Amino acid sequence: MKQLCITFLIIVLTPIIAQASDQKLNLAHQEKAVSIPTSYGIAMHGTPKYNTETLHLDYANPDAPKGGTIKHAEITTFDSVNPFALKGKAARALHLVNDRLMRRVWDEPFTLYPLIAERIETPEDRSSITIYIDPRAQFNDGSKITTEDVLFTYEILKDQGRPNMRRVYKLVSKAEKLGDLELKFSFGEGYDQETVMIMAMMPVLSKAYWKNRIFDSATLEAPVSSGPYNIKSIDIGKRVIFERNTDYWAKDFPVNIGHYNFDTIIYDYYRDDTVALESFLKGDIDLRRETDSSKWETLYTDYKDIIKAPFTHGRPVQIQSMIFNTRRPPFDDIEVRKALNLAFDGDWINKNLYHGQKKRISSFFENSELSTPKSDELWAPPASQNIRKNLREASEILTNAGWITIEGVRVNKKTKSPLAFEILVQKIEHEKIALNYISHLKRLGIKAHIRNLDSAAFRDRINSYDYDMMTYHWTSSLSPGTEQYQYWSCEAANQDMRWNFAGICNSEIDAILPAIPQAKTREKIVALVQELDKKLINFVPTIPLFYTPTDNYLYRANINHPETTPLYGPVIETWWANTHQKQED
Repeated sequence: MKQLCITFLIIVLTPIIAQASDQKLNLAHQEKAVSIPTSYGIAMHGTPKYNTETLHLDYANPDAPKGGTIKHAEITTFDSVNPFALKGKAARALHLVNDRLMRRVWDEPFTLYPLIAERIETPEDRSSITIYIDPRAQFNDGSKITTEDVLFTYEILKDQGRPNMRRVYKLVSKAEKLGDLELKFSFGEGYDQETVMIMAMMPVLSKAYWKNRIFDSATLEAPVSSGPYNIKSIDIGKRVIFERNTDYWAKDFPVNIGHYNFDTIIYDYYRDDTVALESFLKGDIDLRRETDSSKWETLYTDYKDIIKAPFTHGRPVQIQSMIFNTRRPPFDDIEVRKALNLAFDGDWINKNLYHGQKKRISSFFENSELSTPKSDELWAPPASQNIRKNLREASEILTNAGWITIEGVRVNKKTKSPLAFEILVQKIEHEKIALNYISHLKRLGIKAHIRNLDSAAFRDRINSYDYDMMTYHWTSSLSPGTEQYQYWSCEAANQDMRWNFAGICNSEIDAILPAIPQAKTREKIVALVQELDKKLINFVPTIPLFYTPTDNYLYRANINHPETTPLYGPVIETWWANTHQKQED
């Protein structure tokens, strides 16, 4: 195994200009490239954790048995198995069939290790990346992965892929084929420290398969792929079955040891969580992540075959919020947004809906070192122990902002138009929150109503920013980068199908965003993200909701997981079935 690890060594070379002595070498003014110390893997900042002595990742069990089946539930639908195209709703877990050049691990903020790329080279300024393809790399039909496949993937995703891919891949100024297994991408204006990392995570598509097919479309034909699983069968909108590829070419790589243990992985799709929960309780589903605190505390006590497991993690939590669309009045007025925060009774909601088990979100990078320290410089949603007092303050703010009350109705002082809006929701949990919120808005003379949509209709509305207020979320990693453009930039605010749901367009925020992926040290990126966090908080784009500081999972007694939980939380790909226990039962 040690010999295998060395084979996948990634050498990071830095050109260093050296002048030799005229007297000794007579080579004055000549340049010589000297390699820096080699390292196994490439980190966004600092040094990779693992090295050539690594046999497996710390959070994987190398002795985990293979076999068995695990069934998941998904609350959505799908009409495609192409996750890289814009058209169609892709099925979940397609990462199981699509390998990438390098593999990310989950016990480091952002570090990549060898997979299809046996090694890479990049200069100190990260202005290019040279990729050496592992000669054993192959697709699941047995065909070899070559430079042609990588270049084809780059071109098609640059032109027809998802927006985040297009943006980064278009930073390439030159793509060169250096051999059948060697190629180089050079970066032009606008590249940053993260560009190399994003390029190194490129999936690799089969040119032979895709070259005569329409890429930018929904498809239910399982494509030629290269991952640890193959798609065994598809029942459109209802079920996808993945089957472990026993001939997977990279199954003995250190990053894969102890992973992908189930022979069969099934994803069943449900329109709502009520039906999915019934299936889980009946034994038709094997694993469930519970986000409802009330159910977590009360529902599962009488089920002897179900194990409850809360997992502590160190990643930023999902920022669930009631999001103002600041593109539209009256939410383009920060004073209105502050007043409407005052009308939200977070204490009552936490106590009555969550048994007091959740925490109120106070940062856009909550639960991590990226969260800005609390200070008087930050605007904060008020404590709601005294909702009457808060409503009086909210009324005063609204009046000062030009929203007066006439016969109990809050209207614009100049136009006499009422302050009324729609709240878009997708979950019953969020509908309950909105109902409580609306009851307080009524006391301010504000008329709000709820629109509960299914997942497809909801997605259509948020893709086109067609809402007044909605309940949704953002997710960030421990290594924020170019995705922050999509969340908060003026550019994203004015383009459909981005993630700037609040319509944030602020020059101070825009000035911070390009510096984040350029940061060369961990200390620098933490400082920048904390400054971004402060600016976002003071923009007041949301009414923050709640989070649970643990990942709460429930699973069947015949399923096991490693003892170690990585920084980002449980990695289900490292779990396994105790088939012997199941037979004995």
